[in-house]
Amino acid sequence: MADFPFDVVGFDLDGTLLETHRDLGAAVNHALALGGFASVPADSAKDLIGGGAKIMLKRAIDDQGGLPDDEFHKLYKQTLAFYGDNHAVHTQPYPGAVEMLDELAARGVRVGVVTNKFEHFARAILGTLELVDRFDCVIGGDTMGKGRAKPAPDPILHARECCGGGRMVYVGDSSYDVRAARAAEVPVIAACYGYCDKPREELGADAMIDSLGELIPVLEKL
Repeated sequence: MADFPFDVVGFDLDGTLLETHRDLGAAVNHALALGGFASVPADSAKDLIGGGAKIMLKRAIDDQGGLPDDEFHKLYKQTLAFYGDNHAVHTQPYPGAVEMLDELAARGVRVGVVTNKFEHFARAILGTLELVDRFDCVIGGDTMGKGRAKPAPDPILHARECCGGGRMVYVGDSSYDVRAARAAEVPVIAACYGYCDKPREELGADAMIDSLGELIPVLEKL
């Protein structure tokens, strides 16, 4: 255990640790209905999810003719309000997530969440799922201030600092995650079971996994 190659493991949330698309899709559909737009199928939310709820909503509305900015902003606020009240109805950890976190803890590895989801949403969801206490830090898209969310390196660097420093690796499912890790100069693992916005071979990660059960063996070899 002493020779584990990393002191800190950082995780993206949506599509990496948690399967969240159904609840995000429900929030987007709530806003779409209020605006007189057709809803999107629940599974199609997987294809809209990259970049967060705002981009999900904008893509869905743009596909149906678009809206002026002020009207879009009103619907976006309705999306956030609905999601705040219904953030963990269907959301659940991916298979193997809890066991993987247990093993990292047993090895003395510190873990953090680095997501572009608002920090209070991330903490609330993890709290509902009784996972929040497993993490040394939870860094959201608004934690570092405007313009400092992924793909900027700032949240990953801040997570490493909050976890006490040392050798860090980051795990995420999107090009945002890979770009942020590259900018932070830390290795990155692509969670190819998640909501990848590019084909796996185009993400440019140092290694790829198809389940969280594969993560620790991959890290040991990295």
